[in-house]
Amino acid sequence: MYRFSAAFLGAIFLTVSCTDSALLDQYLAIPGNAWDYHEKPEIVARITDTVQPYHIYLNFRHTPDYKYANVYVLLHQTLPDGRDTTERIELPLALSDGRWLGKGGGSVYTHQVLIKEGVRFPDTGTYVFTLEQHMRENPLREVTHVGMRIEPTE
Repeated sequence: MYRFSAAFLGAIFLTVSCTDSALLDQYLAIPGNAWDYHEKPEIVARITDTVQPYHIYLNFRHTPDYKYANVYVLLHQTLPDGRDTTERIELPLALSDGRWLGKGGGSVYTHQVLIKEGVRFPDTGTYVFTLEQHMRENPLREVTHVGMRIEPTE
């Protein structure tokens, strides 16, 4: 009886923990782990609900050899009506003592940083987000992936 209950509870836990309500969670590979100014990954999100608030995260992966404690990114957004916006975002990646804030270890560290909280999109349709590295070094070495996550708030 105990084995059945433990297995049943384990299956329920796995089912619940694997449920992801994200509208989008995407990582795009950076060729050669060197993010050039001209390499501007695009992420497309189709928004169907203007009432639902969303949290927006910036996804960033790097190797342990990444030289900086942060990264600056220009987030360009094209709305369904064609209007464009751009904002500069700083992602902290390490503590002052050099320990990485992201998850992982070994060959890759993953950061998923909340950049906008409770955002309501003004219109339904296709939104295009373009990520551009905004550091002094070009190319920015040891960056493996960049991306975004958009999830409904609860």
